[in-house]
Amino acid sequence: MRNRTLLAIAGSVWLAAGGNVARIGVQAYRGLPRVGAVHLLLSLVVFGLFGSMFFRMSQKHTRRIRGYAGETQPFWRFFDRKAYLIMAVMMGGGISLRYSGLVPEVFVAVFYTGLGCALALAGVCFWGAFLRGPAALEEGQAP
Repeated sequence: MRNRTLLAIAGSVWLAAGGNVARIGVQAYRGLPRVGAVHLLLSLVVFGLFGSMFFRMSQKHTRRIRGYAGETQPFWRFFDRKAYLIMAVMMGGGISLRYSGLVPEVFVAVFYTGLGCALALAGVCFWGAFLRGPAALEEGQAP
């Protein structure tokens, strides 16, 4: 795959993951007897915390992908080892936590909605870098 195409793959993976996590959160919200402003505010707080982290991560990975030597790479190089490990731990932990019953449904609603939207934001950032193309890096624009 062309290096630039890895950005589109990363964007698609992060958008799909974020959309799925946010969908679980919204479904949990629908199951709550009452949704208050505090719930939505807490989802925004989760989004803000994770969104800023994932935004910085997307910039770092965009620079890494653009910096690959050679014009093409295997498709799995849209992540590095650390990113694969983090994704596996987050997925495994999230699934285990949800099905263990250790957290109430309101936590799933608040946390998953904010986290899912933040993950999707990373996907949008990767797609933005893909659409801007290689000239964006040369012109000093943020990836």
